Amino acid sequence: MSIRPLDGVRVLELGNYIAAPTAGRILGDFGAEVIKVERPKAGDELRNWRLYGGDTSMLYRTINRNKKSITLDLRTDAGRRVVLDLVRRCDVLLENFRPGMLEKWGLGPEVLNEANPELVITRISAYGQTGPLAQRPGFAAVAEAVGGLRELVGDPDRPPVRTGVSIGDSIAGIYAAFGTVMALFQRERRTDPDTPVPLRERVIDVALNEAILSVMESLVPDYLAYGIQRERVGGRMEGIAPSNAYPCSDGTSVIIGGNGDAIFQRYMAVIDRPDLAADPELQDNAGRWRHRERLDAAIGEWTVRHSRAEALKILEAAAIPCGPIYTAADIVADEQYRARNMIQSFAVDVGAPEPKVVGFPGIVPVIGEQSLPIRTVGPDLGEHTREVLSEVLGMSAAEIDALEAP
Repeated sequence: MSIRPLDGVRVLELGNYIAAPTAGRILGDFGAEVIKVERPKAGDELRNWRLYGGDTSMLYRTINRNKKSITLDLRTDAGRRVVLDLVRRCDVLLENFRPGMLEKWGLGPEVLNEANPELVITRISAYGQTGPLAQRPGFAAVAEAVGGLRELVGDPDRPPVRTGVSIGDSIAGIYAAFGTVMALFQRERRTDPDTPVPLRERVIDVALNEAILSVMESLVPDYLAYGIQRERVGGRMEGIAPSNAYPCSDGTSVIIGGNGDAIFQRYMAVIDRPDLAADPELQDNAGRWRHRERLDAAIGEWTVRHSRAEALKILEAAAIPCGPIYTAADIVADEQYRARNMIQSFAVDVGAPEPKVVGFPGIVPVIGEQSLPIRTVGPDLGEHTREVLSEVLGMSAAEIDALEAP
């Protein structure tokens, strides 16, 4: 039997794009029933992002797995009434609209609380629900810049670049899921079950820029304590050496982290540089960082004489942390991912005459020995409207028809 710690929890997701849907995905991964509300006809805009065939992108299928899709027009009185009816039967509401939008629709926290004084309300926005920038719109690209991440990504002689995924949205979604589970846990632990947790403690406020700031390690303390302004250092990590990507003879690259003092000695023995191992300037990390260019040049001279497989075999035998730089094809073929059920296959529409079997990333973290099974990939638009409205709200077929009428 599958392990599903959040069985019995019902979530209403009003989110669009990536941040709130990521939170909903995580809750759904671990058993919550997640009802995703989408706009009639258009749906979540993510359905069309990176769409190479068919009518629903693999990005949408991935972010919105283990959910049910219903269509409601929140701009109408009828749509809002249905949302409030669902809220009465849900434990959590997720949203990532600009602050004030729910209130404009008559669905602000006070109204939701009247409908369900037990409801956890998780809100994700660019800058949070309060403060001078609260009303300013912003996607993850902006948040990654304002949060301090963008300034550190890339080479020092070029403008900052972005990582290849919407990391700001994903980090915010993870925090939102964690905050939601904390609020549910608090609700269950209260001493008086007849007294609701105060509304202000059930509103989880996640800002994209703050989510980024929270993973910036000692960026701010280093500045305030020492006046240090960190700079872009390419493939390195500030103050840590040697740790970088190095080219191999077959055109691939490897990542090698040899920055531990004992590891460094073994590392230099492997690349046949006893002179560097014995150099007094290189006996601690601070010294190695000062001489990082010299070290990287020596290491690169060694790696370029070996294929990726050869270099990794030699380094692994000496217990030096290293790894290949994987493409999607490498990940699909990797035995470690396969052993932990981290690529799970489903037949999906890709715009061809027949569905295609496609692998999707598994559920993290692992409970037990392997990833929990994904129940369903992201649903078709409105696939569960009739099911949810009839089974959860007891609406008749005629009432659903009237709601869906143009």
